[in-house]
Amino acid sequence: MRAALGDVVGAFCLVSLAAALDFRYHHTEELEAFLKEVRAAYPSLTHLHSIGRSVEGRDLWVLVLGRFPTHHKIGIPEFKYVANMHGDETVGREILLHLIDFLVTNYRRDPVVTRLLNNTRIHIMPTMNPDGFEATKVPDCYYSHGRYNKNGEDLNRNFPDAFENNNVTIQPETRAVMNWIKNETFVLSANLHGGALVASYTFDNGNSVTGSLKGYSRSPDDDVFIHLAKTYSFNHASMYRGTGCDNRQTFPEGITNGYSWYQLEGGMQDYNYVWGQCFEITLELSCCKYPPADQLEKFWRDNKVALIEYIKQVHLGIKGQVTDKNGNPIPNAIVEAKGRPHICPYRTNEHGEYFLLLLPGIYVINATVPGFKSMLKTVEITNNTDNFSALKYDFSFSEVSVRTRASSCPKTPLYQELEHASAAGKPTLHIFVLMTIMLVIFK
Repeated sequence: MRAALGDVVGAFCLVSLAAALDFRYHHTEELEAFLKEVRAAYPSLTHLHSIGRSVEGRDLWVLVLGRFPTHHKIGIPEFKYVANMHGDETVGREILLHLIDFLVTNYRRDPVVTRLLNNTRIHIMPTMNPDGFEATKVPDCYYSHGRYNKNGEDLNRNFPDAFENNNVTIQPETRAVMNWIKNETFVLSANLHGGALVASYTFDNGNSVTGSLKGYSRSPDDDVFIHLAKTYSFNHASMYRGTGCDNRQTFPEGITNGYSWYQLEGGMQDYNYVWGQCFEITLELSCCKYPPADQLEKFWRDNKVALIEYIKQVHLGIKGQVTDKNGNPIPNAIVEAKGRPHICPYRTNEHGEYFLLLLPGIYVINATVPGFKSMLKTVEITNNTDNFSALKYDFSFSEVSVRTRASSCPKTPLYQELEHASAAGKPTLHIFVLMTIMLVIFK
């Protein structure tokens, strides 16, 4: 009887949620109400929290979905989608609500969704700029003042820049996202925009070290970023065609290096990659920034498969733990693949975990605990995205019995050209060596 009653209640929740989420624009109160309804209907699958507030005091809501929604679980990677950081770019905001609805209503019904949620912790922020959205009163395909936050700042120019001192005043919305990135172990992310139809990948800014003189700013993981962008583009209904939004601009295969498109300082995707150890791409989903509501259902259909396939890429590559001789986790150990050093080295989290997104191939993984000899392991990585688990390999340092000291990356630009560095800001020997390596790799 109890089981039957549960089935009835569950079915009622599914119907009520489906009825509540139609294809129209949802303003702040409606968006909050929907997220709270989902949380109430699926308490074991979801967790709702605010990571901060906008300038006008609106909550920056994040809904977390997964088998362990309230906390990080060792071995389960963290993924995030962020939309509406430009308040007048609205399609992403709405399709993320429909993605939430699709995931919760298909859990334990659809095998792909079920395995995805059992093996991934998914964070969804439908709007990073609720003030800007509310300031955009009517649909409009072109630029409006709602692009900015209440202080008139472009949030996608507001993050610390890895190439130059952009000297911006960090806004409340930006600070909230920076703290969010710092407090989670995000592995993969995408931010959703409008005004074009393309998947853009890091770097957005650059210099001669990264190849900007040739019109392309290449990261150490350029091959992975191209794969990520193509994963979305080729699973989208039309992005892969690369036709763009007018006759003047085309994007072969529906992707572009950010710098090749246009130079951008203080962007969120570069910040994620350099300081957050999180691979992020920018998804431009509509030629019209704020299209009429009667087009939203088509946008959802066009993006549905791509949204799911992209999340699965969080299981690319290799993951594991670094421990000492007593089996205790070692935080802040450096774990990277040889041949692709990050200027801000990728380090283990408080659980001693590392996650490296790598395409199938043979790699030498270098684990380093400062003050001790590095450990090298040659591994063959296959594509495990359909198995929802990256290759697992743990490192154990038998001679280490203490935890390493906490460290953080410098806040000053990391990719300064050596000839332009001031006496007060010249790179350290460590950065000089890594930059020399990058010059060899990327020339």
